[in-house]
Amino acid sequence: MCGIIGILGERQVAPLLVDGLKRLEYRGYDSAGIATLVNGRIDRRRAEGKLARLAARLEAEPLAGTAGIGHTRWATHGKPNEVNAHPHATDRVAVVHNGIIENFQSLRRELEGLGYRFSTDTDTEIIAHLISRYLDEQMAPREATAAALARLEGAFALAIIFAGEHDLMIGARRGSPLAIGYGDGEMYLGSDAMALAPLTSRICYLDEGDYAVLSGTDAAVYDAGDRPVERPIRQTALSGAMIGKDGFRHYMLKEIYEQPQVIGDTLTAFVHPTTGHIALPELSVDLARVPRITIVACGTAYYAGLVAKYWLETLARLPVEIDIASEFRYREAPLPEGGLALFISQSGETADTLAALRYAKTHLQHVVSVVNTPESSIARESDAVLTTLAGPEIGVASTKAFTTQLTVLACLAIAAARDRGAIDETREAALAAALREVPARAVDVLTHDERLRLLAHGVAEARDVLYLGRGTGYPIALEGALKLKEISYIHAEGYAAGEMKHGPIALIDEAVPVIVIAPTDPVFDKTASNVEEVKARGGRVVVLSDAAGIDRLGDGAMATVTLPEVDPFVAPILYALPVQLLAYHAAIHKGTDVDQPRNLAKSVTVE
Repeated sequence: MCGIIGILGERQVAPLLVDGLKRLEYRGYDSAGIATLVNGRIDRRRAEGKLARLAARLEAEPLAGTAGIGHTRWATHGKPNEVNAHPHATDRVAVVHNGIIENFQSLRRELEGLGYRFSTDTDTEIIAHLISRYLDEQMAPREATAAALARLEGAFALAIIFAGEHDLMIGARRGSPLAIGYGDGEMYLGSDAMALAPLTSRICYLDEGDYAVLSGTDAAVYDAGDRPVERPIRQTALSGAMIGKDGFRHYMLKEIYEQPQVIGDTLTAFVHPTTGHIALPELSVDLARVPRITIVACGTAYYAGLVAKYWLETLARLPVEIDIASEFRYREAPLPEGGLALFISQSGETADTLAALRYAKTHLQHVVSVVNTPESSIARESDAVLTTLAGPEIGVASTKAFTTQLTVLACLAIAAARDRGAIDETREAALAAALREVPARAVDVLTHDERLRLLAHGVAEARDVLYLGRGTGYPIALEGALKLKEISYIHAEGYAAGEMKHGPIALIDEAVPVIVIAPTDPVFDKTASNVEEVKARGGRVVVLSDAAGIDRLGDGAMATVTLPEVDPFVAPILYALPVQLLAYHAAIHKGTDVDQPRNLAKSVTVE
């Protein structure tokens, strides 16, 4: 969840490190710090809170040096204060760390018994002291690091510098991503390519268990068995220009408004423009013969998977099980012979999802991933990858990644239905045509931004908010509630509308806004009955529907938003946009930090 950058070169690195951390602040912003080598000595600047406080500290107390490491933290062990901020250091070693060292307590007791003294509450400090111990035993830096890595249990990505070694930096990964960047007379480490985008486009991703020894012009990579290995260097399409706000107030709003474009880009990769034929990459499995699909994801990606379950079962008649990754991996789920396991992750580095993927592989499932980062760990360990073309998503609350995930999953459902004989070519073409309309209809939805802003003022004053939906509208209700919770800190819950009478209806009163996701789909009449039950009990109903639905449900509603009439198959993609905007404007009204909500980080690389 933390962001890491390291630079080994000839320029003064402090401003470059801070600039790289700005691009990684979406990964953590409880505290930040950098360390450089100044005349052979390790020197540090750290600050509690967001990166601006570190920048101010460096303005007052500049830090020289041409070799350095930086870190932006999302706290796991120890309070988010300056003492616990990275880099952690001894007089011989400085280290930054993303992940969790599970056996740090036993190692700490061992080192304290040898006279080493600790000053923080973190698990990371053990790494600096453990390497220092081996250096004190006259090991060279590479050997000392390898010895320390062999004793660490848990997940980590590390960048390490050594006192007196201006031409040396070591990086290592186990369970958390780490990339090497190759520059012109400079070398870089980053927890993802985004941090390195302004510096280089030549990137090498370390494999699981690798560590790398960087000099000023090259890197030597060693695998988990301490054997020299070669890892491919790739060109990344990321650039610094892709990561700006383009005049928008927040990244989240920019990314909401990018959805028509990125949905269209994603469709172009999967739908033939004239025939409407859905073309998937080679899946290594025959969809016509798959006995079951197991979908695994976390958070917003899990809700995308819930929509896919509806699509795959109703359209393709294909049984689907879906689970939250952190639950799936520990219940030791039995998996069918010849089954397909589908993993959804924006970053492709979500720790629980990656662990679940590895479980599925050991049970001989065909592994397919839906990711936004084709170089990610989940993508590299999958048999096939269905890539969303959302581009970099910086806002912590996922928006365009979610709708492009839905777009890809819709294409998968259509292809599965076709291959299984559940639909014919005519129906495939009709569904593809409905998908191709989505970008234009998404533009129409965005014209309601001002209407949703005004509605959000009332929602923002509520203590509790309910979201209701049926069919594919139910996962959108869950997603709407999650968005509101994430960025406005208002308590919100999503329910299947038919479940209201089984308990949650007790929550309804005149102080509770009820947001209803109600496209005119096959279950609309049932949703309408549930809405009337809410109205009868004084609920403040906000209806999101098309013109026909508003005619039916608008009377007695607190407010309505009229959305475009579309094929019900694609409705969940479009109905995601207004719930995103509603949450965004509620958060603005409350004055919360939209892009970096408290306690959250973008890429969850710890369990």
